[in-house]
Amino acid sequence: MSRLLIVVDRVKDWAPYYPSEDVLTFEDYVQFASSPGSRVRVINLCQCARYLSKGYYCSLLAEARGHHVVPSVMTLNDLRRKGLFSLQLEDLEKDVVAWLDQAASSGDFAGEGHGEHDQVRVRSFFGTTAYAELKPVARALFEHFPSPILEVVFQRRKTWQIESLKPISPADLSEKEQDLFASSLDRFSRIVWRKPRSRRRYRYDLAMLVDPQEALPPSDRVALGRFVRAGRKLGIDVDIITRKDYVRLPEYDGLFIRETTAIDHHTYRFARKAEAEGLVVIDDPVSILRCTNKVFLADLLKNNKVPTPRTLILSKDHKHAAREAAEALGFPVVVKIPDGSFSRGVVKAENEEQLKAALKELFKQSALVLAQEYLYTDYDWRIGVLGGRAIFACKYYMAQNHWQIYHHEENKTESGTFDTLPTYEVPRNVLQAALNATRLIGNSLYGVDIKQAGNRVAVIEVNDNPNVDAGVEDRFLGGELYTLIMQEFLSRMEAKRKGEG
Repeated sequence: MSRLLIVVDRVKDWAPYYPSEDVLTFEDYVQFASSPGSRVRVINLCQCARYLSKGYYCSLLAEARGHHVVPSVMTLNDLRRKGLFSLQLEDLEKDVVAWLDQAASSGDFAGEGHGEHDQVRVRSFFGTTAYAELKPVARALFEHFPSPILEVVFQRRKTWQIESLKPISPADLSEKEQDLFASSLDRFSRIVWRKPRSRRRYRYDLAMLVDPQEALPPSDRVALGRFVRAGRKLGIDVDIITRKDYVRLPEYDGLFIRETTAIDHHTYRFARKAEAEGLVVIDDPVSILRCTNKVFLADLLKNNKVPTPRTLILSKDHKHAAREAAEALGFPVVVKIPDGSFSRGVVKAENEEQLKAALKELFKQSALVLAQEYLYTDYDWRIGVLGGRAIFACKYYMAQNHWQIYHHEENKTESGTFDTLPTYEVPRNVLQAALNATRLIGNSLYGVDIKQAGNRVAVIEVNDNPNVDAGVEDRFLGGELYTLIMQEFLSRMEAKRKGEG
């Protein structure tokens, strides 16, 4: 479990807020010594952040001690370089510019010594602000320059620009701003507000990354709640986070990604950041990289003699790609983009004309496309594998009157029914194919999709963050499935603490 420290210039700077043993003066922090191997997170609220000031030295000492600090020394240095943040705002939403125009006209936001119609001065707190129209700007600035309190000066010339950014101490805040700062800090790092008794209840902190707006998330809300309860029974405080919590990652001991992953996506950046910070990560960046690209996966499985459908990799520049696929695989044939998910970007072609049309569309999205022989089955096996062992097994049946599990129509998505079985009832060759495929990927949590036709078994793909939904994948094991996954986190986090992983 990580410890959070808040560093201020003087004890009285923290007087308006809830007392906490985690609040230190700068002099206290200079003398602070953390135990070897412990993880410490520092929020630097010192008033002056100029070069060689107390604020600067606070961040410098934190980094020298291996503590994760906000703001970092790099951020403090970047805030002195106007060229990095002199942003043109003309591409932002119109309501942002409209608000700035109105605020400038009112004169309520102007700084000293400036005309009241060309400048707006506001403050943001951990990436949020009191003004709804400016929240996208505050969030973007916080992602680029993570700093607890920033004073932002907007200057209007031909267009609105950011004239300056300056870190601010809590001692400089008005009473209204103090309330906003306190609530923002509460959301950003709630550990500081915990009563000692509740803090001692948990040995580790686990962040579970979700997207509340995702239409087809890997886990539904009920399942997420079961993960939280299972973790807490094991001494793991499971905290649901979203993409806006990127800078909070060092606060945790582990990261569990429960939204659909992709390489050019914040989920991959979260995994990379968490791994760099020494967290236990499921799913890890290597697993995401290997699983989300079906071209890589097809080649990997083929070269290691894992059974798959007959597959061709087709290039956009290959003039006779359709003819080659037709001759090698026959019809119907399935073509798919490398990084599709939930049956998206997958087309079944019944003849060469349909195949050419499908390739034309898919090549707009990717330079390479996979073509596979079509294997008809009533269902696909989904074998859940964690840490090299199978933990659940499902049969996913095709959507009604459709050849895939998911049927995406213009305004809705339908899916087929399912059966959930104990893993010991899965045919041996299906189970072995799943384990052989995942050994090539890593040691994380995977869902292996397999088709079985008689004695023939073919691995379709390996998913790096498989569905675990209430009433589906947990139908046989119930709460034990969530406990198994949380137990894996616990074992890995304990190994990390002991220096074994």
